Amino acid sequence: MTSPADADLARRLTETERDQSFANVRPKDASTLILIDRATKVPKVLLGRRNGAAKFMPGKFVFPGGRVEKPDRLAAIASPLDPEVEAHLMRRVQRPTADKARALALAAIRETFEETGLLIGRHRETPPIPGGPDPFADTGIYPDLAALRFVARAITPPRRPRRFDTRFFAADAETIAHRVDGIVGPDAELVELVWLPITDARELDMPTITRVVLEELQARIAAGFDAALPVPFYRMLNRKFRREVL
Repeated sequence: MTSPADADLARRLTETERDQSFANVRPKDASTLILIDRATKVPKVLLGRRNGAAKFMPGKFVFPGGRVEKPDRLAAIASPLDPEVEAHLMRRVQRPTADKARALALAAIRETFEETGLLIGRHRETPPIPGGPDPFADTGIYPDLAALRFVARAITPPRRPRRFDTRFFAADAETIAHRVDGIVGPDAELVELVWLPITDARELDMPTITRVVLEELQARIAAGFDAALPVPFYRMLNRKFRREVL
């Protein structure tokens, strides 16, 4: 049975970004990362504003992220995924493998590094042997997958110009081990970064699903931010919005 809260959520997700005149396409795997600063009493999250000239969601505030790429299965890491996170990532997946779960998590860290210059990782005295191209080789820092928490999954509804099967991860800002300046700017994908309390962040101009995930994140933080907490999964089935739990 659908609760009043779920019904309201369904309305918000289906009444916005609803041009459905496009041919249906299979969603592509994507990942995004929410960085949380819990050093103060009121936690803050990091959001970036997309370039106004971008074809996809121009000017919107979003979490850093993007499509999963083949090298994400192979790049060297400092630590593996938490077993609970890995297990949640492999649910409701046609061909679940540990390699795919790893790639989803690493893509979130890589995309965040590429878009913001912030790298979640650890220094390794003896570098791990990569199985493929290493996007972090120049930093001496390798991705810390154990620092990630799996917060939500959402599939873009059918007949939208672009469709993604997105996994939303979160990590504490204290796990940022490396910074590169000059990545964000007027000619970049993200033109500015802001750290805001979750309640304030929800007032920004952002995609509906971003606002929804912020609500889920707030509840997750209140519940202890544990890796074993259930993960919400948003999608459309038989033209009806559904919120399931992984």
